[in-house]
Amino acid sequence: MTTADNAPCLLVVDDDPAFNRVLVRALGQRGFDTYGATDGEGALELAHDHEPEFIVLDLNIGGESGLRLIRPLLEASPGVRILVLTGYASIATAVDAVKLGAIQYLAKPADVDSIIRALHAEGVVVDDRAPDVPMSVDRLEWEHIQRVLAEHDGNISATARALQMHRRTLQRKLARPPTTG
Repeated sequence: MTTADNAPCLLVVDDDPAFNRVLVRALGQRGFDTYGATDGEGALELAHDHEPEFIVLDLNIGGESGLRLIRPLLEASPGVRILVLTGYASIATAVDAVKLGAIQYLAKPADVDSIIRALHAEGVVVDDRAPDVPMSVDRLEWEHIQRVLAEHDGNISATARALQMHRRTLQRKLARPPTTG
């Protein structure tokens, strides 16, 4: 919903309170009427109360997949444009996010200008050309882990069991995403 001063309403959903406050403030300074939620329940409540035009949604909310919030947020605020922002970017979660109704998917760190451009973009660009250089083994492993993690709704323990990997090993791998393709 656009407010009386014509500022579009935007909701930031990120479980890191400091990052949430910074992003809410930065987007507010760029002309949005902003609200912040650090959990799913708060996000749905704010979406019902304010019917935002835009939502910036973290992929990991309190150890659970933020993807599970996409449909309820779309129901609470029909027509909302949802951008999934994540520190754990992967092809599998990007595809899942878009299939569920998100309009864009960005990897952290993303600057405020990139976020605003993504929120206003007219559709997701999907490049289906084969890459010039094949993915590295590290990147292939990362993509596989992300796919299995998405299948288990972001649950680290369940993902570790499915991958037959120690939970701490999985956490270490998730903390170090591959740097190149």
